[in-house]
Amino acid sequence: MVAAVHMIQGPARTCVGCKERAPQRELLRVALVDGKPVADPRRRLPGRGGYVHRDLACVRRAEAQGGFARAFRARLVPPAVLTNAEELIRQDRGREEHRS
Repeated sequence: MVAAVHMIQGPARTCVGCKERAPQRELLRVALVDGKPVADPRRRLPGRGGYVHRDLACVRRAEAQGGFARAFRARLVPPAVLTNAEELIRQDRGREEHRS
């Protein structure tokens, strides 16, 4: 029996929340700014970044389990909460519904 291989086209990244691999374009980049994680939807902020699914469950899991700190290889300034993620996720969902 041959196992099905999931092919990811283009660059792939691992979500720091659920640890599943996905195409980079499906994930939200998060960068470290002044010791706090900040969403970087345009992928232009300097420094190390982490990627997370555009899903609040993955964002919350990454915050709770230290996924962002591991991705940045740095300690985060408490409270290390990705404040603008919920707004960005809502905007993305609105764009997807508009396209349908």
